[in-house]
Amino acid sequence: MPHMTAFARNQWYVAAYSHEVGRELLGRTILGETLVLYRTEEDGTPVVLHDRCVHRRYPLSEAPTRLDGDRIVCGYHGFTYDTSGTCVYVPGQKRVPRTARVASYPVVEQDSLIWVWIGDPALADPQVIPRARHLDSPGWVTVRGMEPIACDYGLLVDNLLDLSHETYLHGGYIGTPEVAETPITTEVDEGAGIVRVSRHMDDAECPPFYARSTGIEGRITRWQDIEYHAPCLYLLHSRIAPAGVLPEADGSDPNGFHTEITYAITPSGDGTVYDFWAVSRDWATDDAEVTEFLRGNNHTVVMQDVTALNLLQKTLGTERTGYQELSINIDTGGLAARRILARLVEQGEKPVEKVR
Repeated sequence: MPHMTAFARNQWYVAAYSHEVGRELLGRTILGETLVLYRTEEDGTPVVLHDRCVHRRYPLSEAPTRLDGDRIVCGYHGFTYDTSGTCVYVPGQKRVPRTARVASYPVVEQDSLIWVWIGDPALADPQVIPRARHLDSPGWVTVRGMEPIACDYGLLVDNLLDLSHETYLHGGYIGTPEVAETPITTEVDEGAGIVRVSRHMDDAECPPFYARSTGIEGRITRWQDIEYHAPCLYLLHSRIAPAGVLPEADGSDPNGFHTEITYAITPSGDGTVYDFWAVSRDWATDDAEVTEFLRGNNHTVVMQDVTALNLLQKTLGTERTGYQELSINIDTGGLAARRILARLVEQGEKPVEKVR
């Protein structure tokens, strides 16, 4: 078996996009915990419960289980649970056994993401959830999706923190020679659990992904500034502009095209991860053609990663024990992320301190 990145349980993870959760029951598995998600009838508050009936373990996310108001009625024998997970009805008797309850999980809806806390509920502080405001801010348009990958979530973290693979794995879409050729700068805030990796290209080829969507012809300046908030949220602040055009001294950037690329990296179980991806832009926001182009192209890029990581997971599973990886400068961010994840697992009982 390949090496598995252990799970940091006392952390917030993205379980779904806001639009996925409604009055239909939705099943997800996070850190090996099976969950059922839905919204209350009155005010649409998201609810997350353990997805197994206490009676015979029937999945509460599966038909014919249904909602009766805000209560879940198990589709096997009718055990009924309220939003706190307390069983309020069992068939054939008036007395409900005291142990008839399913776990309910702290949940926060923010920036069009549904965040869930799998660890000790007493430690769940919504204030430490990192922000991705562009996902539902005015002036931004977002395309998004989610792909499950049959790989350890640590492999996806590695992949996203080393963008030099764009040149080779994503050539013809977002990769050009300059991405791999340009050195990176890396900053690590161990205490806050944040890794920043930057690659600024002053004179680069414009990849098809941007040439066709922005209309820029010729060479570009291209900046990629990554911010990884361990364990779950990855933000890539991308800027492109015609070559030689830099932001104004005051930081304003009238000639730049800004794209925010967001990933939520949510471990599902051992060797499986949910890859939530989104591309937000503040340019050509009313151009439906650009929206569809970015959606299709980014989905293709994500699927190239999915294929590569599925293969990598299988390959690592066939390696002899004690095999050695070779790491170089481009891996600085990924190695820092591994260190932080290991620390979060180790300290377990204490959530990472983040300044909002």
